[in-house]
Amino acid sequence: MKPVTKNFDMKSKETLLDPQIQKNLAGLYGGFHSARIKASSDTADWEELQTKGREIKKHVINHLDQYLELLESNVISSGGNVHFAETAEDATKYVINLARKKGVRTVVKSKSMLSEEMSLNEELIKYGIDPYETDLGEYIVQLAEETPYHIIAPAIHKSRQEVSKLFADKIGTNHTESIETLTLEARDQLRDKFIQADMGITGGNFLVAETGTLALVSNEGNGRMCTSMPPIHVAIVGMEKIIPSMEDLGTFLRLLIRSATGQWISSYVTMVSGPRGSTDIDGPEEFHLVIVDNGRSKMLADPHLREALYCLRCGACLNACPVYRKVGGHSYGWVYPG
Repeated sequence: MKPVTKNFDMKSKETLLDPQIQKNLAGLYGGFHSARIKASSDTADWEELQTKGREIKKHVINHLDQYLELLESNVISSGGNVHFAETAEDATKYVINLARKKGVRTVVKSKSMLSEEMSLNEELIKYGIDPYETDLGEYIVQLAEETPYHIIAPAIHKSRQEVSKLFADKIGTNHTESIETLTLEARDQLRDKFIQADMGITGGNFLVAETGTLALVSNEGNGRMCTSMPPIHVAIVGMEKIIPSMEDLGTFLRLLIRSATGQWISSYVTMVSGPRGSTDIDGPEEFHLVIVDNGRSKMLADPHLREALYCLRCGACLNACPVYRKVGGHSYGWVYPG
């Protein structure tokens, strides 16, 4: 995705004058933000949990090279492949070359902001490969030919009326404002894609160094299907997502899920440690982990920016931000608003 931050004034004014988007954005404070406040207040050790998470992240970032080596070793020993990509272009090239080598025609994707950094969908299409977003919000913005509006809720700016019209125009469904019916219509469309897919592409919430494990958090089950149904699974993950141990994963799951959606636990936590084993009944035949730098090393070297690598991508800052709640995600002109 190319930055278009010079359009901020124009885009923010458009958003401020759009009553429907203003109504949708107002729900962020009463929805995710309020849920996070309740979840954190109901967690007795919340302050200690935040402090612990910060200290773990600080330690990992200070010893990033060691943990990346450990992660690589454990992924390979589990039968997986690891590629370190210095740039977004390098990561995209690896995925495209792999897809072409394997004769991939259809790709199913779970939610990944890093794939937006890479403009991955556009590049896949250039080579005749059809990518299908399977997160409901991502599916909606893909049909609308837009980019995600929010890190956690990509289609938060769309009303149910707009989604109904979009589905009718793009996939030929009947007009309905029933959220349940719209969800079922999307599921019907995507089920066939999961079955037909030659490759599944996911992001990753965490990478556990001691076991070589990829952890994915979702509420829709699409991430689990992307990792288990296609014969090839490619995970593209920023190098800052690494954590030391499975014990630490428990800490970060509690932090991430409460901060992102206000839940105690998400519907799905999927953990992938390499391709399908000889005794496994499902899973991919190949697992490829693409660890992406794309400027993160420069942030690491900058004493003023390195703490940004602690970020869990929970989106809580957006939900609390009075500016974001008025000007929205597209005004900023980049993958990560703010």
